[in-house]
Amino acid sequence: MISSKLPNVGTTIFTTMSQLAAQTGALNLSQGFPDFNGPQALLDAVGRHVSAGHNQYSPMTGLSSLREQVASKILRSYGVSVDADNEITITPGATEAIFCAIHAVIRAGDEVIVFDPSYDSYEPSVELAGGRCVHVQLTDGEFAIDWQKLTDALSPRTRMIIINSPHNPSGALITRDDLDKLALLIADRDIYLISDEVYEHLVFDGVKHASVLAHETLYQRAFVVSSFGKTYHVTGWKTGYVVAPPALSAELRKVHQYVNFCGVTPLQWALADFMAAHPEHVEELPAFYQTKRDLFCELLASSRFQFKPTPGTYFQLVDYSQIRPDLNDVDMSLWLTREHGVATIPVSVFYQQPIPEQRLVRLCFAKREETLRQAAEKLCAI
Repeated sequence: MISSKLPNVGTTIFTTMSQLAAQTGALNLSQGFPDFNGPQALLDAVGRHVSAGHNQYSPMTGLSSLREQVASKILRSYGVSVDADNEITITPGATEAIFCAIHAVIRAGDEVIVFDPSYDSYEPSVELAGGRCVHVQLTDGEFAIDWQKLTDALSPRTRMIIINSPHNPSGALITRDDLDKLALLIADRDIYLISDEVYEHLVFDGVKHASVLAHETLYQRAFVVSSFGKTYHVTGWKTGYVVAPPALSAELRKVHQYVNFCGVTPLQWALADFMAAHPEHVEELPAFYQTKRDLFCELLASSRFQFKPTPGTYFQLVDYSQIRPDLNDVDMSLWLTREHGVATIPVSVFYQQPIPEQRLVRLCFAKREETLRQAAEKLCAI
């Protein structure tokens, strides 16, 4: 008999809801991916590089041209210079980057603090490394760090803290003041940091993303993870990167080379070309997605769902307590999919201990205008 190393892990809610949407013909606003294509110039570049023969292994750390473009983007976005050779590693997806960062430093008995609601890949990666997650709930409603709870959660075994901003599922943002408080709190402790910033360019209303890359003190102990898939509308490419100081990058690469060794070569060539030719894409991204957010919120204004426009990501939380308070959010998501043709994600799955009275589901608005209008019409009819 197999003794599972992850006995509490089954099929993810994202797979479950996407499959149910396909089975029922529902509009899929559950899993976080666009229903539109990436930029045509980027897609054309892939075919060009496949035909040119760029189909063999890339360097383990990623193509130098792509790492250089990432360094240029970081300098433009945050005014920070990083070493493309020694601090940037291209990975086959941000999830692999997070896995490798955890396994680079976490040992048996170590504790890793995660903030609930938290993305579902963190805890299995920690457990496989022999560590244990300590869950600290964000404040109900605002999804902000409760500094007293975080302080109370620290122990001599705390080896890592994972933060995520813009935050999935809530869209909440960590501020520069938050980063300063965190730096002060762990200043004298041997604690590493993963900063999951895959939605770094999806921040709205003129607010500037507070990146750990731009926080000199925290960066010295951090792995900062981002995603080409989120930024360039190509989530299926599963291509991301991690930025860390040279010593941490060296340890991460020791793990990465035996997990996947390298990312997909022609995709890296295409991304390098596109980033060099179209640096404006990143600058235009906040307005692009804010337009979708504003349209979706405007369309939902006459519904019985309650919500505040999300400050970041391409997710919008809605409170359904005025509609079906008798249903928990998992049952509500199933009901919305089967009975009303819109697939959503229940927020409780992001918690170790869900808040019983919470009545929230997550909607993805990374969709064509036609899709958003159809979904809103269905939701407003409830």
